[in-house]
Amino acid sequence: MINDRTFPDRRTVNVVLTLLLFAAVLAIAYAARRVLVLFFFAILFAYLLEPVVRFQQRHSLLFKKWRTVAVVEAYLAFLILTVVLAHDVVPGLIRRTSQAFNEVPVLLDGLSTGETATDLAEKYGWSDAKKARVKTFLARHQETIKGMARAGDEFTSRAVQMISWLVVIPILSVFFLLDGSRIGSALIRIASMGGKYPDVQQIAEEMNVIVKKYVRAKTTLCGLSFVFYSTAMLVLRFPHAIAIGIAGGVLEFVPVAGWMISAAAILSVGAIAHAHWIWMAVLLGIWRLIQDYVTTPRVMGHELEIHPLMIIFALMVGWEIGGLVGIYLLVPAISATRVIWRRYVLPSPQPQSAPTLVSAATPNVPFEAASHNPNARTLASASVATALADATGRRVGHGDAPLD
Repeated sequence: MINDRTFPDRRTVNVVLTLLLFAAVLAIAYAARRVLVLFFFAILFAYLLEPVVRFQQRHSLLFKKWRTVAVVEAYLAFLILTVVLAHDVVPGLIRRTSQAFNEVPVLLDGLSTGETATDLAEKYGWSDAKKARVKTFLARHQETIKGMARAGDEFTSRAVQMISWLVVIPILSVFFLLDGSRIGSALIRIASMGGKYPDVQQIAEEMNVIVKKYVRAKTTLCGLSFVFYSTAMLVLRFPHAIAIGIAGGVLEFVPVAGWMISAAAILSVGAIAHAHWIWMAVLLGIWRLIQDYVTTPRVMGHELEIHPLMIIFALMVGWEIGGLVGIYLLVPAISATRVIWRRYVLPSPQPQSAPTLVSAATPNVPFEAASHNPNARTLASASVATALADATGRRVGHGDAPLD
């Protein structure tokens, strides 16, 4: 018998087209990864300001329940706070940073040529043998020193890009704060073209809760860093302790690079002010270990309902895969995958109630009364027969065949 079906069939074509479409979407997402990451951070910033906007909507004196005015007021408050904090710290920090950038090339050149060893020998009275050993060491590691210079240039370019992102992200967040609900509804309608709008909407609501909890966890970690930085600098008599502590808490939102910038700024201020910067360096190292392996896994694990060890694993894998972006994206991605897995792969079993035969059909007749009353016994027997007939799909009555 000859099979009349053509090859390939409709189902195979649909599968192949779906795979090709999925591959094309992944390729486009990889090509536009920087733009997507920029929008992701803008969404996180919008979630961060959302409680402030809602508070302004409820308690505004003149423009209550006007969301546009509430967004403007929230941004004005954020801008005023940034200007107040940066008024005393930023000018001196910019001056010292520019001075350091001017001195770093000279320092690296002296290290590579060995002139630094000569200067140190004259300053500390080293012997000729010790000076020769230091010169030999510097000459042997000349390529490493030049690599440090190139790494410094790359870090500078990334810092400039990060500063530009810090300007663009709040601007993009305005659109999500004003039209976030409509954007979300449009995306849900696009994703539910197959006719599963309630399921897609419920998944979107769960994703919304996950992002809120993630931002809440990051805010908690930022608050803990602010408390530590401010307390430690006040105890060690650092200048501008509260302002630098707030800046360090805000930079905690940026993984790895944030606390490195905070530590460099704190130690630089301490060294310039002749404070106890060595003790501060020790405390910063201890706090980093506590933050990375104790507070971060526990806070995020509590908010996202993930085991702390899984949080540590996700942060390490995210760093290996995508660097700073991977650290930010992998933890909420795992939470989102867990939601989809529980809904589609391992759906919760629906509770099934056992069929009730006698209790649903039998009137409220006590057993003792039925055993002594003939009418009650007849009523109970008829009720049991009716329930059994309903359960088997057959009726027992006058003129019908009895049950076998």
